[in-house]
Amino acid sequence: MSAPRLQSRQSRRASHRARPSPTVPRPRRPPHEPGPPDRRAPGGGFAGTAVLRPALPAALLLFIAVTLHSGAADTLMRFLDFGAGVLALVSLSVTVLWGLAATDRMVLHSGHRLLAQAVHRGTAVAGLGFLGLHIWVKIAEGHTDAAAAAVPFTDGARPGLIGLGTLAAYTFIAVAVTGAVRGAFTGLTGARWWRALHMCAYLAWGLALVHGLKSGRAAAGWAVAGYAICLTAVAVRLALRLRDARRNTGELP
Repeated sequence: MSAPRLQSRQSRRASHRARPSPTVPRPRRPPHEPGPPDRRAPGGGFAGTAVLRPALPAALLLFIAVTLHSGAADTLMRFLDFGAGVLALVSLSVTVLWGLAATDRMVLHSGHRLLAQAVHRGTAVAGLGFLGLHIWVKIAEGHTDAAAAAVPFTDGARPGLIGLGTLAAYTFIAVAVTGAVRGAFTGLTGARWWRALHMCAYLAWGLALVHGLKSGRAAAGWAVAGYAICLTAVAVRLALRLRDARRNTGELP
């Protein structure tokens, strides 16, 4: 093949490669056809959101007005007057039981103990929340005053029973704080102090039981039986824990 013919063929191939591929033009919308509606508000959001913003506070105010007019707030306060303390006591009782369950090494595996510790912490937070609500309701309803709730054994009507509740509340708060900062109690001495402080929860729970059963309205028979069962179960489990700890390490758990 001659050189001129070879060069012409190569030039045709190069021009074919350099030629841009044909593009299909997009169909244009006719001028009379409208586009999709713009739902955005001038501020950048959607128009529906701009309409709902002033409606939400109005709906909230309407809900509050209907609640107050229907007497639902009074019903809620009457329920909390009795129920907040019961919920606090039940939550803290469950906290104590799950805390004891989290120390078991004969039946529970490490994963089960971690789950028990998580439930123990969650019920403790719930119990402290109900405890704060219980104190606020009692002060708001005039059953006691803030000074008597803060200083033990200063209530004018029932200093002993209200004082036991105040001591139990302070002890539970101290146990919760030390439990949250457990990492600060390092070393053998720190661990012993932490265990001693944490075991005060059992004393606080017993004080809360006496406070709940005697300072409020008379409890039903099934409630007293349930508290007795919980007290017996905790006492037996705690005795077994102390016995095993002394047998194995000679130290308190």
